[in-house]
Amino acid sequence: MNRRMIFISTVILLVGFGLWYGNARLPIINGYASKMTCSCVFVADRLPESVTDQDLDFSLIRFATPTVDYEQKTVTSTVLGFGAQTAVYHKGTGCTLLIDGQGPPEKKPTMRTSFDEANEPWPLGDLNVRSGIPSPQLTMAVQEAMVPELKTRAIIVSRHNEILMEAYGDGFNENTPQLGWSMTKSITSALVGILVGDGKLKIEDPAPVKAWQGDMRKRIALRNLLQMNSGLKWVEDYSDISLATKMLYMTADMGDYASAQKLVYPPDSVWYYSSGTTNILSSIIKETIGDQQAYYEFANKRLFEPCGMKSMVLEPDVSGTIVGSSYAFATARDWTRFGLLYLNDGVFNGQRILPEGWVSFTRQEAKGADGKYGAQWWLNLSKEELPDCPEDIYYCDGFQGQRVYVVPSHDLVVVRLGISNDFDYNGFMRRVLDAVPPKETAVR
Repeated sequence: MNRRMIFISTVILLVGFGLWYGNARLPIINGYASKMTCSCVFVADRLPESVTDQDLDFSLIRFATPTVDYEQKTVTSTVLGFGAQTAVYHKGTGCTLLIDGQGPPEKKPTMRTSFDEANEPWPLGDLNVRSGIPSPQLTMAVQEAMVPELKTRAIIVSRHNEILMEAYGDGFNENTPQLGWSMTKSITSALVGILVGDGKLKIEDPAPVKAWQGDMRKRIALRNLLQMNSGLKWVEDYSDISLATKMLYMTADMGDYASAQKLVYPPDSVWYYSSGTTNILSSIIKETIGDQQAYYEFANKRLFEPCGMKSMVLEPDVSGTIVGSSYAFATARDWTRFGLLYLNDGVFNGQRILPEGWVSFTRQEAKGADGKYGAQWWLNLSKEELPDCPEDIYYCDGFQGQRVYVVPSHDLVVVRLGISNDFDYNGFMRRVLDAVPPKETAVR
């Protein structure tokens, strides 16, 4: 009898723990599934089946079942019918996860740049896009990185504003927008840079966050937010319930959520990677611009359109603040254009987009980062990711292997998009650089 009671009690405890464990995570599981499916279907024009098979097939996310409503342009996800979470699509701003049934302010229809990219030469348009000639070694390096088991979806190697190599995985092509995840942080940094160039923000001034003015957080400078050493409490953990996952999947205003965290270290004393910090920057951009529609249009008018990045979509949270930490969709060519903007010191197609000195500031080592981080861009001074590659490389880095590498010494931009964290970035980049000589030895 005692053994039977122990067995029954154990089963009850295990079932209870399982229900508690799963139920607490349902908002994150279903939120991820509905938001990802919505964006991939309505922004990237992919089939729901391919999203489920490829993008949701990991961890507890694989147990979610998303349902697409093409008429309402929504996706609702549940796990065995429980914990429904819904994301909605709006033209121009992509998809947003609804919180308490509420969605973001809609963007009003606006006219966009009328140039025809098919008739404009690269890099502004797509005419003569493959003007460079790849070497056999470069061709081999790219082909090796495109084998199916590595789950690479796109690779572009661009030099002297010419594309040397361009390759795509099955189901993807030059017109497929792909999620950059945390590469979005580097775009947020560029938008801050434009406002700095306009004289509306100053990196050494205290960050203009109203809620901080009555306590020690008023000492946090804009520079500290850009360089991830604000001292604010944060937990960047996507394997469980954390501040980061609560922010992305359970919060209506992500910037407010992050800025409400306590100061646990003096500013500029401890480096810690934080998506919350970037969403504070996104809120600052919104407050600085003031008008919601102007805020939605700011990135298009001042960054994307002048650089020919017509596919780029920045997605907002329920409050209408762009999720600057994580949610930018763009084609591989447009991610390449973004890298070229930085390779050319903030100038694109002869037009200065970023203020003078901003790219240099971006590449300055953040205090406490041990040579691996600048201003919302990763650095190779630490040789952590690319030990066999030049120190001057700096790069955008996103979840599941999204990369935009800028290599000044080789006058090179390399883009890799995919869904595998097991990709050998160091080996791939070493092979690419071996195939493309340094800038001073290249034949121009």
